[in-house]
Amino acid sequence: MKLFPAIDLIDGCAVRLIKGDYAQKTVYSKDPVKVAEGFLHMGADCLHVVDLEGAKDGGTPNIKVIERLARLKLFVEVGGGIRSEEVIRRYIHAGVSRVILGTAAQDPDFVRHVQERFGSRIAVGVDVKEGKVAVKGWTELTSLDCFSFCDRLSKAGVGCVICTDVSRDGLLAGPNLPLYRELSKRFSFSVMASGGVSSIEDIRALKELGIYGTILGKALYTGAVDLAKALALVGEQKEGRT
Repeated sequence: MKLFPAIDLIDGCAVRLIKGDYAQKTVYSKDPVKVAEGFLHMGADCLHVVDLEGAKDGGTPNIKVIERLARLKLFVEVGGGIRSEEVIRRYIHAGVSRVILGTAAQDPDFVRHVQERFGSRIAVGVDVKEGKVAVKGWTELTSLDCFSFCDRLSKAGVGCVICTDVSRDGLLAGPNLPLYRELSKRFSFSVMASGGVSSIEDIRALKELGIYGTILGKALYTGAVDLAKALALVGEQKEGRT
């Protein structure tokens, strides 16, 4: 299983939200590149980045920071506000290894089109709130349930899905293991878990599910999880830049 330390961006700073609430924001660093360098020093070779302003309003307001992150020796995946082929190309040109569709994935034709064009450089984020898929930075709920939406993504050829249980995000309440177990059982795409990881024991439990990857956020920033120890637990995880 691969571990993806996370950096969420607002105003060029590394921040964390609680349950996706922009009003409950903690700024952890004004220098996200320094944070990423720290992850790299501890042995990470993957990085998960979300432009929270882009996720809410669209666009690429933090692309200058992301360009700097992409220059590091890390496999960098980016989500937040990626709603057009132009933005996908902008991030790939900036050196990003994989882009994550969110709100735009509501359009199955668009998903199919970019999946065919960019292949493994496309992933889809499925953010689940009260059993429904949330969009626009988790500020709006759709009528689609998680599994129906994932079935649609599978049929469109999506190879990687990052599923976040919004109700657990930022709370260190433990991951939604039944959700990830069911996703990995039902679908052939790679499953990444996000939200709630609070301990090495949580990481071990996710590893035992046999899923592709796990995103680590608040647990790293609070010291609840030691990244070097977590990486040692999951073993060799080289992703490889594209």
